[in-house]
Amino acid sequence: MSQASRPPDREETFRALYESAYSDLIRFVQRRAHPDHAEDVVADAFLVVWRRLNDVPNDQDDARAWIYGITRNILLNSNRSELRRQALGVRLADAMAFSDDSSADLAATRVDLARAWHRLSEVHQEALSLAVLEELTAPQAAAVLGISPVAFRLRLSRARRALQLHLDHLPQATPLPAELAGRTPR
Repeated sequence: MSQASRPPDREETFRALYESAYSDLIRFVQRRAHPDHAEDVVADAFLVVWRRLNDVPNDQDDARAWIYGITRNILLNSNRSELRRQALGVRLADAMAFSDDSSADLAATRVDLARAWHRLSEVHQEALSLAVLEELTAPQAAAVLGISPVAFRLRLSRARRALQLHLDHLPQATPLPAELAGRTPR
């Protein structure tokens, strides 16, 4: 069997796709997202291409369009994730701004909660935010995440435990000087 009649192997096919589309995809992403993220997005796209190599259209132009579609979907998912993160930050800030209790203890509790929140994994943050901030039921939140309600309840339970664990083990903050804490010196 001659080499010309052999079907290309996976690595060869992938390499050809990569070489034909990489630089165009980088420019495509740089026009739509922060330039610093372009290489990561394109790398994610080629990871999907590798996993779905059997689905690549045979025609080279169709294959390029297919890869652009994958890249666009990754960009959209990335943008949605960033918007969710920003929305969550806004909701947390709103929740803190509309409280009528402005005591130092409450402020310290909020700071501890914010610090513990940032230590949670994204999976735990997402579960807690869907349940607490978005006020979704377990079946609704499960549908958002594409998991079963039982799996969501388990995830939420783990998220609550993780948050409590972080709250219990936060390093002690340095106390503010009395002038800054709102106390008058004696």
